[in-house]
Amino acid sequence: QVQLVESGGGLVQAGDSLRLSCAASGRTFNIYTMGWFRQAPGKEREFVAAISRNSGNTNYADSVKGRFTIFRDNTGNTCHLQMNVLKPEDTAVYYCAAHYDYTAQVPSSGYATWGRGTQVTVSS
Repeated sequence: QVQLVESGGGLVQAGDSLRLSCAASGRTFNIYTMGWFRQAPGKEREFVAAISRNSGNTNYADSVKGRFTIFRDNTGNTCHLQMNVLKPEDTAVYYCAAHYDYTAQVPSSGYATWGRGTQVTVSS
């Protein structure tokens, strides 16, 4: 089993930066891709970004390209989401997720393990 724990959320103003972290524990050797998703009030959960096991491939939602950066530490067990130039529409609960299919290239769906989420609120 894999456990994911997010941290780093908070209340910031528009234009500010924030870094989210996701710590994976357990059978982490099974994880091939780590991703970030978010869910705003009244909306469905949406894909934000993903990174492959060796950090060689990344994938971003159009809405965050150029502002958000996903990266993993050397062990591959911690994934970060650096969020710059935050906008009020970035307000959401952000979830970390793990994908186990080695054939999938930084997918935006099919994630099997989820963290509990961390709240990000961006005020205007």
